[in-house]
Amino acid sequence: MTLKLKVPKMACSACATTIKKAVQAIDSASTVEADLKTKVVTIQTAKSESEVRKAIASAGYPTI
Repeated sequence: MTLKLKVPKMACSACATTIKKAVQAIDSASTVEADLKTKVVTIQTAKSESEVRKAIASAGYPTI
């Protein structure tokens, strides 16, 4: 499944790395691409959207 999530608090590459690690902690096979300009994270994962949103929020980056 491909998810595109808006992450308003994502401001730098360190933020993107934190988000990537949070997603990969729940799905090690996932791919995560972050666009810092649009603040959109594109995620390929087998996990549900709610699980992914919760993992990202737990890392300090709530999604909208």
